[in-house]
Amino acid sequence: MTTFHKPAAPMPTTDSSESTRRIARRAPAPAGQHPPHDPPHGGYRRRSELIMRRAQPYFYVAPTVVLLFVLLVVPVVLVIGYSFMDNVIMNKNPQSVGLANYVTVLTDTNFHRAVTNTLFFTIVSVIAHLVLGLLFASLLNSPLLGRTSMTLFRMVYVLPWLFTTAVIAILWRMLLNPNGVINYLLGTNIEWLSDLNLALPAVTFINVWAGYPFFMISLLAGLQGVPADLYEAAKIDGASFWQRFTNVTLPQLKPIIISMTLLDLIWTSQQFALIWMTTGGGPINVTEMLSTYTYKQAFSNYEFALASTAAVITLVLSMILGILYVRHQKARD
Repeated sequence: MTTFHKPAAPMPTTDSSESTRRIARRAPAPAGQHPPHDPPHGGYRRRSELIMRRAQPYFYVAPTVVLLFVLLVVPVVLVIGYSFMDNVIMNKNPQSVGLANYVTVLTDTNFHRAVTNTLFFTIVSVIAHLVLGLLFASLLNSPLLGRTSMTLFRMVYVLPWLFTTAVIAILWRMLLNPNGVINYLLGTNIEWLSDLNLALPAVTFINVWAGYPFFMISLLAGLQGVPADLYEAAKIDGASFWQRFTNVTLPQLKPIIISMTLLDLIWTSQQFALIWMTTGGGPINVTEMLSTYTYKQAFSNYEFALASTAAVITLVLSMILGILYVRHQKARD
């Protein structure tokens, strides 16, 4: 019996052109060319989306930057320009006078008096703020006070910081009035804010009273952050209270003290509201400060060019202190 075998199916053949197309689809596209399935503008779209994501943080800060530019940079540039002009605003066609305004201001005896008063007012205030703030902070950090007593003292000590400048000025004008409480308690009839010898110390005392809580709160936070192990180690070594204070407390508080001192120097040297609302720079310029001198040049004498010059000089002095503060902060970091 003859057996017939079914012939094997022929092997499928692959078209060479179809194989080439398959390999091309799997292979990456050459540089500078888009793959067949990618639209020609897909890369541009992804690039624009990436740029938008990177620029998004700048969109959030843009309003603040514009506001600072309009309210800070533009006025400063204008004032600097005014300081080189001949009485701007009041003169329709101001002329450039070079450094003549600076010569006028720097040779003015009233300006010299304002600088001297500002130095006295600032240095005494800052030193008193530091001493009183450290003293009261040490007292509030002492374990000798109970919880109730500490809460009461904190409330009393921080009270001056809660008042606005207007309230402080009115309050102390009433207290220092010839018929006020201070003269009644002392049994005197002194005009504290009108006396040529007492007006400047009086406004300095008011500023000290109003500003020491800022130091006190900051230094109290610093004292509470000093490790107790350092004090225990100093006690074991036989250190006295004063030695522990000078060798442990002060070194630990040094960064805070330097930062706050520089900030207080900047703030106090620019004090205007308190002086203006208590003495107005008088009597006879004995309490004249750089801030009140500049204000009077502009709005009493209508010498806006000289006022701009005084403002630029004050700005330069403040920038020096600001640079010192920034350098100190960078050194801490």
